[in-house]
Amino acid sequence: QVQLVESGGGLVHTGGSLRLSCAASGSISSINNMGWYRQAPGKQRELVASITSGGSTNYADSVKGRFTISRDNAKNTVYQQMNSLKTEDTAVYYCQAIINTVWGTLRNCWGQGTQVTVSS
Repeated sequence: QVQLVESGGGLVHTGGSLRLSCAASGSISSINNMGWYRQAPGKQRELVASITSGGSTNYADSVKGRFTISRDNAKNTVYQQMNSLKTEDTAVYYCQAIINTVWGTLRNCWGQGTQVTVSS
């Protein structure tokens, strides 16, 4: 059993900041890529940012320069610092991780989602 638990969403005004966290727990041997996705009402889920186990990062063009993804491998946790938030950043944000389990299986795991609302 492996699970991802997110925290840190909420309501903020435009220009404000939020920090999302996602902790993985369970029968984990190691974690490969971790990432954050988001889904706004009526839209498809999209990749926001990802980070490899070695720390290489990738960002959607819409968040470059405003969001920063990081991870703490010792804590099996990924973070996303979101600055200069815009109303169009409003969405449910999901954590995702590719996890190697102690049983030798590879699992693509998702968190339950956390709401981020940016008001003008």
